[in-house]
Amino acid sequence: MSFHLRRATAADSDALWDMLEPVIRDGETYALDRDMSREAALAAWIESPRVSWIATNDEGTALGTFYVKPNQQGGGNHICNAGFVTSPRARGLGIGRWMGGRAIEEATALGYAAMQFNFVIASNAVAVRLWRGLGFIVIGTIPDAFRHPRLGLVDAYVMYRRLG
Repeated sequence: MSFHLRRATAADSDALWDMLEPVIRDGETYALDRDMSREAALAAWIESPRVSWIATNDEGTALGTFYVKPNQQGGGNHICNAGFVTSPRARGLGIGRWMGGRAIEEATALGYAAMQFNFVIASNAVAVRLWRGLGFIVIGTIPDAFRHPRLGLVDAYVMYRRLG
C-alpha cells in the first residue's frame, strides 16, 4: 500500500474528527480533555498549527494526520512541535512511522532546526519506540505527569531531535 500526503483544510473536518475523536475520548495518549468538543479539537488541529497534513491511501481514505507548529514563540520559534494521530483502521500499516518521517522532512523544509515533543506519555510504548526509532532522544522525564484512565499516574517524556 502506498501513502500520500496533502495539506489538511476545513473540508477535511469530518475525516479529521473521525480520527481525532476516538483518541480524545480514549484519553490514554494525549493530555486533552476527554469531553473536548469537535469544534475545539478541529481548531486545535487545523487553525493553530503552522500547517496540518492528512495522509491517505491510493483511494483517498484518510489514514492519519499530523501538524507542525513552532514549539515556542519569538526566540524559541526555530524548534517545532508536532502532533500525530493514526486512524484506528490504519494501525499496524506503518502509517505512523511514515508520517513521522514525512513530518521531519516537512519541518526541515519549513526551516526548523529541531523538533521537540513536550509531553509523550511514557506508557504509550508504541509512540516512544517510534520516536526513538526516528532519532528522538528523551531529554527529560516529568514524574506522574499524566492521569491515565486505567494506569493511574504515569510519567511523560520530553523528546527531542535535531533536524537537517
